[in-house]
Amino acid sequence: QVQLVESGGGLVQAGGSLRLSCAASGRTFSSYAMGWFRQAPGKEREFVAAISWSGGSTYYADSVKGRFTISRDNAKNTVYLQMNSLKPEDTAVYYCAATYRPLATTTKYEYDYWGQGTQVTVSS
Repeated sequence: QVQLVESGGGLVQAGGSLRLSCAASGRTFSSYAMGWFRQAPGKEREFVAAISWSGGSTYYADSVKGRFTISRDNAKNTVYLQMNSLKPEDTAVYYCAATYRPLATTTKYEYDYWGQGTQVTVSS
């Protein structure tokens, strides 16, 4: 079992930055690929970014490429999402997720564990 707890969400003006953190329980964190997803009201949960177990491979949605950076610290059992140049359309609840697969995946159905989410609101 893996438990995930996100933090770092909040209200920010357009153009601003936030860093989300996701702390994982368990001693096998380094065995999991990790992902970030988001869900805006009335919309499907969508892929944002993912990182392989080693951190050597990362993937991004086109909508955030060049603005967001995913990283992980396996010694701290934590994955991060640095979000820069935020736009109002980035407003959503952000979820971190873990998958047994060592390689990152962009498909939400391939993730095995989910956090409770953290709200990010970007004002114009």
